[in-house]
Amino acid sequence: MKKTYLLLVILMIISNQNSFAKIKLPSIIGSNMVLQRNTTIKLWGWANPGEKIIITTSWIYKKVKVTTPDNGRWEISLNTNLSKEAQTIQLKSKDSNIQLENILFGEVWLCSGQSNMRMPLKGYTGQPTFDGNLEMATSNNPNLRLFSITENGFPTPLDTVSNYKKWDNANSGSVKDFSAIAYFYGKRLQEILDVPVGLIMTSWGGTRIQPWMSKEAITPYLDVNKVKKDTTQKYKRIPSAIYNAMINPITSYTIKGALWYQGETNRDEPKVYQQLFPEMVKDWRKQWNIGDFPFYYVQIAPNKYTDKSNSQHLREVQLKALDLIPNSGMAVLSDIGSDATIHPPRKKEVAERLLFNALNKTYGMKDVDCASPVYKSMIEKDCALLLSFDNAETGLFSPETELSNFEIAGEDKVFYPAKAEIIAHKQLKVSSVEVKVPVAVRYGWSNWFVGKLYDNNMLPASSFRTDNWE
Repeated sequence: MKKTYLLLVILMIISNQNSFAKIKLPSIIGSNMVLQRNTTIKLWGWANPGEKIIITTSWIYKKVKVTTPDNGRWEISLNTNLSKEAQTIQLKSKDSNIQLENILFGEVWLCSGQSNMRMPLKGYTGQPTFDGNLEMATSNNPNLRLFSITENGFPTPLDTVSNYKKWDNANSGSVKDFSAIAYFYGKRLQEILDVPVGLIMTSWGGTRIQPWMSKEAITPYLDVNKVKKDTTQKYKRIPSAIYNAMINPITSYTIKGALWYQGETNRDEPKVYQQLFPEMVKDWRKQWNIGDFPFYYVQIAPNKYTDKSNSQHLREVQLKALDLIPNSGMAVLSDIGSDATIHPPRKKEVAERLLFNALNKTYGMKDVDCASPVYKSMIEKDCALLLSFDNAETGLFSPETELSNFEIAGEDKVFYPAKAEIIAHKQLKVSSVEVKVPVAVRYGWSNWFVGKLYDNNMLPASSFRTDNWE
């Protein structure tokens, strides 16, 4: 028995000594990948300490040499350009000869969140994605590449993702299970810019924001050592666990920006979310170390929640986050929610509203409107309140002559259904015969409503309130 145990120990030692005998690359680096164009990107991997590696690329004249340091992890920085031609990378060492083929330079976007971001083109069971079938039929596009990370969590940060679908061209087989929002966004971006686009999908349904934050970021707000270590569902509910397995391994991969659709599972704790959401974005930017990259997110849609939620408070927090998160933008879904499912089927519209933010703020197309109208100020006049809005330069619009979902209150803080109408295409007049001296207005202030207030480019207004009463 002792001899058998000793033999196992010796074999383990030998195995560990040879674990990096050949060059090992992280899962996200491979053939068919898209590297962020015209910038500095990183290549990294593992090999034996002291291992000399020669890297040859099709776009750089000189070979690059790197020696693996004592910790076994090597890393180099390379400059990409604006070429649209397919590129190659060769990595050679004493025991390795790795050839990466069909690499493109383009725009790389991270797409993350919970089930609405993960919802595929084929939809969920009994929950369709509108236009998904047609998109699958017409999806073949070698200039749109997809990389998908499977749901996973871990108690400590991982170096590489363990469950994933490798880089692949968009086609009917690869897109059917891929994020519909990410696909619609990437497809249109690729067509408009006429450059390759790479999409990295890393999302997990039913997750709070806490597991998506690094331990460093969450610790000031939560004693992680006191959190029950529920290891069921792959550490899904443990703070930092999803970050460790689905974000940390890819923070060396240069991206252009991030798309985020999450919040439904945090709807019962808006004050906590108000603290954590900006901190998560700040931390991700710190981990990537490429500056305040664009971060565009989706406000959760109205829904007839079966519990006693007050999801309008979470929507309010997300609206306020626009002023707290630099270089950010938000897609409002007040008009395209679903009372039947928490997964609204109109994912193309969601993607388009995210895309408008990117085109305007990231790619300099300032004529493309991207910002929904936001309440600015009000004055009392003739027993009514006149509301003015930011982001309504070309006016307000509604298909309703008399808008619904408005309430008004006086000093007694009792709200009554209100009459609302657009005045001179610019202001909103809100009144009620029940309130002679109005002081506050609320719009869509409930779990479920169908928004009908837009700017002139059909971007819907978020639910809002003019008061701050508890």
